[in-house]
Amino acid sequence: MSETTEIYNSIVEKDSKYVMQNYGRYPIALDKGAGALVWDTAGKQYIDCVAGIAVNNVGHCHPQVVNAIQEQAGKLIHVSNLYYTDVQADLAEKLSQITGMDRLFFCNSGTEAIEAAMKLARAHSGKKNFVATEGSFHGRTMGALAVTSKEAYRKPFEPLPGRVDFVSYDNADAIADAIDSDTAAVIVEPIQGEGGVNVPTSNYLKEVREICDETDTLLIFDEVQTGFGRTGKWFCKDYFNVTPDIMTMAKALGGGFPMGAIASREGIVFQKGQHAATFGGGPLACAAALASINAIEKEGLVERSRIMGEYFVKKLEGLNREDFLEIRGKGLMMGVHVKDSCAEMVTEGLERGVLLNCTAGNILRMVPPLVITEEQVDSVVDIIGNL
Repeated sequence: MSETTEIYNSIVEKDSKYVMQNYGRYPIALDKGAGALVWDTAGKQYIDCVAGIAVNNVGHCHPQVVNAIQEQAGKLIHVSNLYYTDVQADLAEKLSQITGMDRLFFCNSGTEAIEAAMKLARAHSGKKNFVATEGSFHGRTMGALAVTSKEAYRKPFEPLPGRVDFVSYDNADAIADAIDSDTAAVIVEPIQGEGGVNVPTSNYLKEVREICDETDTLLIFDEVQTGFGRTGKWFCKDYFNVTPDIMTMAKALGGGFPMGAIASREGIVFQKGQHAATFGGGPLACAAALASINAIEKEGLVERSRIMGEYFVKKLEGLNREDFLEIRGKGLMMGVHVKDSCAEMVTEGLERGVLLNCTAGNILRMVPPLVITEEQVDSVVDIIGNL
């Protein structure tokens, strides 16, 4: 048995013994990464089209993010939100500028951001219920799960808190019909990720905004997966020129460091004591986020995402595969609707040196780092063409 095999087997053995086996893992152990590439413990290289599930927008171990974390760790790792820190204030200002919204609340993940958004909607409106969409995915904690539509995720944990009415996605009339006098908010993904990279028609979000205004209902956009250049705009809402009342962020926010946040319009805020997060907006996370945002700006990664996404789609379309029913998405958030299950394609892609993701059963989802090169895209498409 080789040394690298022994290392891998040791990792798997420890994981099997000590870690809850709630994840379906692939048979590799990743060891390091740089840009759009990762290497396993055997030294095999992969082109990463998963990016930690749309997290590593600036690539793996971006030097600015690494340096920012190292420098901040030498100054202040954690205090609490009982005190001010300059790095949190700076990040709040920056996020207000790029989101076009007014106030920020910091937390640690996407599901926490959804929980905060739902809690804020109830606190501000005095109402209790929510309208969400079929095909939605908002997280695994109890509140976030309540507005997630997939039965397999929901059923084992019912009853879930509150009343949530699910309506068809990309159907504004259905939302209008579902809203009643006790609806606190409508929660929508501008593009559904886990649900299959579903892109709405151009007027959908605008119509939903108008319906919410007419009925005095808050509008929440879940931009956890679509934010920070992923779709070729800073946020997907910018494609549709619609501003929500509350917007959730996470995934790419911290450049790979765990972080979440919500942004809100002026006047929609938590009052003292209504919500909190011990680690929310901690110095390390804020330093990583500022460095990541700076790298996106400095390297033009938002526009690069749009250009590389168009290039990627064109190359995929050039394969002319009969089992590819549709290629959809925006920027570097792409989904290929495959005739049958795409699970085997992911496994075969892994063997050939590319990390892919299968979601919603037959949607091959690709969300690579925004720094991926044309040459790397060409290699990925060549591999996919032979799966």
